Amino acid sequence: MSKTKAAVYASLSSKKMRRKHGLFLAEGEKCVVDTLGAFELESIVATRDWIATHLDLCRDWENRVLEASDTLLKKISTLSNASEVIAVFHIPEQNKILENFNDELILLLDGIQDPGNLGTIVRTADWFGVDKVIASEDTVDIYNPKAIQATMGSLKRVKVCYADLCSVINCHQSFPVYGMMLEGNDIFKTTLGQAGFIVMGNEGNGLSEDVRSLVDHPLLIPPYRDDSHGESLNVAIATAITLSTFRNH
Repeated sequence: MSKTKAAVYASLSSKKMRRKHGLFLAEGEKCVVDTLGAFELESIVATRDWIATHLDLCRDWENRVLEASDTLLKKISTLSNASEVIAVFHIPEQNKILENFNDELILLLDGIQDPGNLGTIVRTADWFGVDKVIASEDTVDIYNPKAIQATMGSLKRVKVCYADLCSVINCHQSFPVYGMMLEGNDIFKTTLGQAGFIVMGNEGNGLSEDVRSLVDHPLLIPPYRDDSHGESLNVAIATAITLSTFRNH
């Protein structure tokens, strides 16, 4: 591998450089294997030992496999303990999921900041059969290595794109808009549809004012105790409870 290519791969921890080069990393054997075939592969960078023990996989992608030393992998990796294998994929063009909505649930994410939360939300959406996620422009990059790790391969099945959420909602006015907020109605006592937008808000501030004004079905996951409880649920956990409740109605 050339020094130039190694330098490009090592820069992909940065969103700016991911966008500049149109590339992102998947790190670790499970993450690499789960993601292969879902995106256009640039290369698989691995140690000699890893290549030797995965000959069948490497034969399938033999013209894209690059041998690297442990030292080089550490330079490329974004993990504290570098894996023996890293895959480099091309970022796909903006998904055309904004054009054709059927009678389905679509998850909208308003300002999610933590990459682990975002990846877990995508993994959760996959589990509950939600295959379209639309994120606000200020939501963390789904191609952040930590987000990729947290999806556990679900990005192969769940399409994620970025857009202005208010514009999306206004362009699909026949869709009900369910928004999770502290002043919402008890989700467990509310009649829920099997189609519409479900909006999850920022970890600290909830829904933005503009998006909040477009919610026509405000919902709340009530605490078990009225008098003593934490300030709020983690947004990824709240998403799991929300989608489970929708799917069980």
